[in-house]
Amino acid sequence: MIPMPALTRTEAEGRRRLLDVRCVSVDLDLTVGAEVFRSVTVISFGCRTPGAETFVDIKPAELRRVVLNGRELDPGALAEGRFPLEGLAADNQLVVEADMAYSRTGEGMHRYVDPADGEVYVYTQAFLDEGPRIFAAFDQPDLKAPYEVAVTAPAEWTVVANADAAGEREPVADRVDAARTRFAPTVPISSYLVCVVAGPLHSVRSEHDGIPLGLHCRRSLAPYLDADAEELLAVTRQCFDAYHALFRQRYPFAGYDQCFVPEFNVGAMENPGCVTLRDTFLFRSAVPDTEREHRAIVVAHEMAHMWFGDLVTMRWWDDLWLNESFAEYMGFRVIADATRFTDAWTGFAATKAWGRDADQRPSTHPVAPEAVADTAAALQNFDGISYAKGAAALRQLVAWLGDEAFFEGVNRHFDAHAFGNATLDDLLQSLAGSGGRDVHGWAELWLRTTGLDTLRPAGGVLRQTSADGVLRPHRITIGGYDRMPDGTLMSRHRTPVELQDGKEAVLPEPRGELLVPDVTDLAFAKIRLDEGSWDVVRESLGQVPDELARVVLWNSARDQVRDGELSAAAYLELVAAHLPGESSVHLVQDVLAFARTVAADQYLPPEHRPDALARLGEVCRALLRRTEGAAAAVGLRLVAVRGLIDAAATPVEQAELREWLAEGAVPGGPELDPALRWQLLLRLCVLGAAGEAEITAEAERDPSATSSEGAARCRAARPDRDAKLAAWEAVFTGELSNYLLAATIDGVWQPEQYQLLDELGLPERFFADAGAVAARRGAAVARLLTSAGGFPAYAATAEVLAAGERELGREELGVALRRGLTDRLDDLRRAVRGRTLVEPAVEPGAEGER
Repeated sequence: MIPMPALTRTEAEGRRRLLDVRCVSVDLDLTVGAEVFRSVTVISFGCRTPGAETFVDIKPAELRRVVLNGRELDPGALAEGRFPLEGLAADNQLVVEADMAYSRTGEGMHRYVDPADGEVYVYTQAFLDEGPRIFAAFDQPDLKAPYEVAVTAPAEWTVVANADAAGEREPVADRVDAARTRFAPTVPISSYLVCVVAGPLHSVRSEHDGIPLGLHCRRSLAPYLDADAEELLAVTRQCFDAYHALFRQRYPFAGYDQCFVPEFNVGAMENPGCVTLRDTFLFRSAVPDTEREHRAIVVAHEMAHMWFGDLVTMRWWDDLWLNESFAEYMGFRVIADATRFTDAWTGFAATKAWGRDADQRPSTHPVAPEAVADTAAALQNFDGISYAKGAAALRQLVAWLGDEAFFEGVNRHFDAHAFGNATLDDLLQSLAGSGGRDVHGWAELWLRTTGLDTLRPAGGVLRQTSADGVLRPHRITIGGYDRMPDGTLMSRHRTPVELQDGKEAVLPEPRGELLVPDVTDLAFAKIRLDEGSWDVVRESLGQVPDELARVVLWNSARDQVRDGELSAAAYLELVAAHLPGESSVHLVQDVLAFARTVAADQYLPPEHRPDALARLGEVCRALLRRTEGAAAAVGLRLVAVRGLIDAAATPVEQAELREWLAEGAVPGGPELDPALRWQLLLRLCVLGAAGEAEITAEAERDPSATSSEGAARCRAARPDRDAKLAAWEAVFTGELSNYLLAATIDGVWQPEQYQLLDELGLPERFFADAGAVAARRGAAVARLLTSAGGFPAYAATAEVLAAGERELGREELGVALRRGLTDRLDDLRRAVRGRTLVEPAVEPGAEGER
């Protein structure tokens, strides 16, 4: 993939002042072959300075023809994804014909061959600057226009796009195997929101409140879509009703299609009228209700974008938060208020941890940066700050302003900027007129700064500190608990507190033996306890009666581990003492994940890890014993079984796994569905207790994408020199699709195999090889390799850290890889320090910032 120059803000502003894009026609032919598709774009636009020049964005495999106002231009003038346009008239028509390459990395037009049945599917991902890999465009968010799309595809295919099909499909001259579908013009939208999904789709259609609804997936997933269609449609209807109750503006587009597409790089994409979601949200296997809740939140998040992002679009990418922070906040709020998933705010706690981690890294940035120089920089801001911190800040703003004032301001914003573009200042002006509060001052503290506060009781007051000296306003509740004679904890008080202008808040009297700042988890801050309260937590965390209070306490312990204030061993003691009795699936899932993948795999020296796994295995067994026969605890059992599989190590435990695999079930449930079978087989492969014969047999048993990825992961996970090197070559010199690449590199990195991996030199070799393949294959691959599964996070040694820092020092490193390495190396640095801790480095109530 040839790197293209990023569009700068200065260039975009100049083009916006010059051009008025009136309408765009995009005609795609998907019948050309397996490598490319044909794209013809017609753009009608005005030029405010006749005679001026500009450029159009186009990234083709072959540029065939360019015609400006009837004048043929030389296709050879194309340079680095930009075609120059000179001598513009007041009114212009541009025609661009090109062959465009299909993608295997989820960028542009992704082409997928389903291993289950050999059927072909394609879908577009035009975001953030990938649209020119599909059609010619003035590719920036503030040059909105109506788009009229037509698609020629095999006759048996279904084609879905942003707008409804405009009448019957048209036959293609001299061809019985193809048909052309024309879609009605859209309302004005940005180029990055144009979407097409095509293939022999399985569809479920419905209607709600006058809005046509569609659910679509590949045929091999039809049984799973059919099984979940009523739940998905129910959530969709409930979300529409909730948004229509909150917003004066009705849903601003035509129908509402949700397309579940393969090998999608992100959770979902908010294309108006044609939302794309990763098809792993169609569950082929049993999942706990937390995963169904997460899917519902994604549905609500993407629907919120129909207003925040699609109806009113940011002018430039520095206001990305106007899209993502709002959608994230609204997703959790609407699901908690309008659906059966009333505990969604408990799930938000894990999202906020993502934001807290991001806000303490060298790559941190404001929620709303003053300036984002170009599109490459903008793409790096799709992170825990723009999503989780921004959503948490908005939750604080709503608490601070009040619901009525907040939504009155939001509705004024929609009224003023519908089908156009807006900025942070535009929104603040709308909010300022409704709440009687200094929203501009609030925004300066919350949206224009980096870092987060620490809230800590000390000396009769609640103190607020931060590493950078900036103190943000907080509206929270302090909770106090006392221990009862039987060992349980009883709530003594809940006291609302507002922290403003850096002033301390006086703690309520009597305080209780356990004092929990932010007992309802409303803040975006690090929470620390006084020494007496921490003693109660160590002894009685599982007895705290309120789920959100337990969330706050577990997250405080998590943050202390990352900050070097609490050893991983001490955290695992908390897990062993208090998780077996936990009833919240959210908490068990999140705590077990951190305990295993961070505390045990990264923060403990390798020689201590077997004992840690044994303790985690016993926690999972205790959960299984407690929930045996309890129909209401199916989700908790499933989470425990997953944890038990990942903790298995001894010969006895290996034999137990083989017995489960042979029987097809865990005693007492659950049955082993495809996801559990592949997870179990992966663990056996890691331990050297299974190999190629078992992998092949399992893949033949269930020919599917699940099996293709599971087999790739298992083959790479074997403790065998040749297996590791073969996987390495496939990742770094091959052309694996994005999901197969992710599965393969994830299989390579196994903490149990640290000695073999060190002998092969793979952890240190990773950095140079990652740089080379990222330069060759692009940003999507760079992001995969620096994701949690792609990076050797277990290798928390000074030598690996030094190798990573050397790579980070190379000037020619791509933007995406640089950002990913910066974040992962910060995590690695914390893990290296964490391995030196045996006891807590400081008392949890002590002062100090990290």
